[in-house]
Amino acid sequence: MNFSFKEYQTEGFYDEMFSPEGQVREGYGPFKERVEQLSQEEFLRRHQSAERALMAMGITFNVYSENEGTERIMPVDIIPRIVNGTDWNNVEKGLVQRITALNLFLSDIYSDQKIIKDGIIPKEVIYSSKNFLEPCMGIKPPKNIWIHITGTDLIRGDNGEFMVLEDNLRCPSGVSYMLENRELFKQTFPEVVAKTQIRTISDYPHKLLEMLRFISDRPEPTVVVLTPGIYNSAYFEHSYLAQQMGVELVDARDLVVHEGYVKMRTTKGFKIVDVIYRRIDDTFLDPQTFNPDSMIGIPGIFEVYKKGRVALANAPGTGVADDKVIYAYVPKIIKYYLGEDAILPNVETYICGEEADRKYVLENIEKLVVKEANEAGGYGMLIGPKSTKEEQEKFKQYILANPRNYIAQPTISLSRVPCLIEDHPEGRHVDLRPYILYGNEVKVIPGGLTRVALRKGSLVVNSSQGGGSKDTWVLY
Repeated sequence: MNFSFKEYQTEGFYDEMFSPEGQVREGYGPFKERVEQLSQEEFLRRHQSAERALMAMGITFNVYSENEGTERIMPVDIIPRIVNGTDWNNVEKGLVQRITALNLFLSDIYSDQKIIKDGIIPKEVIYSSKNFLEPCMGIKPPKNIWIHITGTDLIRGDNGEFMVLEDNLRCPSGVSYMLENRELFKQTFPEVVAKTQIRTISDYPHKLLEMLRFISDRPEPTVVVLTPGIYNSAYFEHSYLAQQMGVELVDARDLVVHEGYVKMRTTKGFKIVDVIYRRIDDTFLDPQTFNPDSMIGIPGIFEVYKKGRVALANAPGTGVADDKVIYAYVPKIIKYYLGEDAILPNVETYICGEEADRKYVLENIEKLVVKEANEAGGYGMLIGPKSTKEEQEKFKQYILANPRNYIAQPTISLSRVPCLIEDHPEGRHVDLRPYILYGNEVKVIPGGLTRVALRKGSLVVNSSQGGGSKDTWVLY
């Protein structure tokens, strides 16, 4: 018996592979045709060999809240998510616009603060963000670029339109899964990949290194990747990217501020470091400027950065634009700095710090998704329709106690893609995190990490909450 999509049901959701009438969407035809020529056994065998390859590669992440051991393999589903060229071109334009505006916003709020003076964003919204860093006031990062690497989370709602769910501008993770998923897929379905015009993503490490070198004024800059250490949930990715770029992976023990420069300890003595791709949160970066208890930072590094003697990617202070309350203002930010309407819309957002919005949220909490302004990874969140009365009451108290810290959004039924569940395809909800590099220009990598909520009916795609991933094909 051959593997088949015949019994597959879209169940009223926007499906990436099938229209409501069951027609195959543009781009999926060749894939469907090829896999339906395979026997059920052969399809399952390929899935199992992909899982074994994943184990062998050691692609793991850490889950801190589990008792059953911290390291896990990120589950991968072998049915790809395919985005046609027309849809992607619009996504690309929208992301370039968004990143350009957010970079101008960061430059402004850490200098003249015109956007506050012109009444577009209230001052207290900026200053009450826990990621707004006063020590960054007046700083001009190299080439005036704040956000060198961004992972922007996109979703598709009922009508299939892409919307921005959130911006990740501090230390966006997951790009190693995007790259390894593609390699895995080439091994699993080489004949399908060979016959499909998929845009390449394998040059990401090269583009990343090119961008990191660009932000230094030195002709042959020394670039390093700074990791918090082996116990960090994304340590695999830190070591993977350093290895792919051919640069040193360092932690706080390897770097020191010496004679006004950041230097790396080597077997031949100290060596000046010009560019640091940091995977450490802002406040842990320098115990002299930020968190005095930080054991993973480099004392004095911030002073060296302020003097322009080392470039940091991303620049300290970018987290303020990650704040979910600031997110609600991004369409206004785009209009203010670029004079354009947002190409990619936001999800409708209620700001609990504003009285009318707060009243609406408290009265309709059972219908909404409530999120903490600075949490990530699916934590600090209430999904109204799936919550108990008790949970709703608890969140109402949280909101009343600290309204600035919460936003709410309508519950959106994320689009679905077929996934292999046991031995047959079933729809599961997905989002998409494309990666954007900002060097001499803003470049959007054609693909991204498609995260899948593998639990039936779940809308939470985070790996720490039971999610998996898929290879994402962007077609020409």
